[in-house]
Amino acid sequence: MTNLIAHRGYAVAARENTLAAYAAAARSGADWIELDVRRTRDDVLVVHHDAHLTDGRVIVGLTADELPDDVPTLVDVFEACPDLGINVEIKNSPGDPDYDEAHHASIAVAGLVAAYRSPSDVLVTSFNPDSVEQIQAVDPTIPVGLVTFDALDPLQLVERAKGRGHAAILPFLTLTTTRLVERAHESGIAVNVWTVNDDEGLERMLDLGVDGIITDRVDLARAAIDRR
Repeated sequence: MTNLIAHRGYAVAARENTLAAYAAAARSGADWIELDVRRTRDDVLVVHHDAHLTDGRVIVGLTADELPDDVPTLVDVFEACPDLGINVEIKNSPGDPDYDEAHHASIAVAGLVAAYRSPSDVLVTSFNPDSVEQIQAVDPTIPVGLVTFDALDPLQLVERAKGRGHAAILPFLTLTTTRLVERAHESGIAVNVWTVNDDEGLERMLDLGVDGIITDRVDLARAAIDRR
């Protein structure tokens, strides 16, 4: 079965990475939601894609109380979405103002996941392999995966994930091929592809047998999956 993963919630219906977007995703038939986490100055994990707010302020320079009301904490989302699987993507890129070589966000995510979720309904991911490995170091029972748009050979990508004990790989849509999916499944690794927003792409990914489709168009994805 292919899971429908709402990218930052159902951002077509409500502002992305908000409780309203996640509620809309649930109502529209999402199986999982995907969200982005960053840390504040007082080390609270909040859900926001960019390092800056729309007014230019840097999240890591603010306390949680100084953020707009529609920026939820990770705990808020965990409590509001008990029936949805949650893909927590840790934002920690070297070029960002909140980049942290000590991976405090990963350590905090691992603690909150252990407190609020079971391994079957959570996946922690990042573009930063060190952030993912920090999760594994803190709690190896938490499933993890690497997000990538690198044009790696499928065998290389899968072997890297397998060698590091990752539960999933998250390749960009154009990198997702029959060979990649077959190699991953032979190694017991799930393939969650991003970001698939049109009927042609949805049908192609379903034909490939991917495990999860990350999409902004929950409505189109739900209809495509249900047709199968």
